[in-house]
Amino acid sequence: MRNFKELKVWEKAHHLTLGVYKASQSFPRDEIYGLTSQIRRSSVSVPANIAEGCGRDGDAELARFLQIAMGSASELDYHLLLAHDLNLLNSSDYGQLASEVGEVKRMLISFIQKLKAGR
Repeated sequence: MRNFKELKVWEKAHHLTLGVYKASQSFPRDEIYGLTSQIRRSSVSVPANIAEGCGRDGDAELARFLQIAMGSASELDYHLLLAHDLNLLNSSDYGQLASEVGEVKRMLISFIQKLKAGR
């Protein structure tokens, strides 16, 4: 069992989620149950799955939850693109958040590979 708060990838994913919440505050009210909800849910899912994996028994379980986090990060990547293309997210915020998603995804891949190599 690991302390998820000590993982750099969790810290980056948590920071990303805070940024997503801030950026999505300006989305129209009629999107509250649509894209706003989806983009926030997928962003929260990334650090939440990292945390859940850390509470599981063994590296295989952790790797499985990191894979789930990776799927959520890919979903978030698309939601950000959609929000940008719908002019709900300005280019500056989109560029920053998309860059952070890419960094989190690279960190997840590296962590998963490290866990698999240790088996």
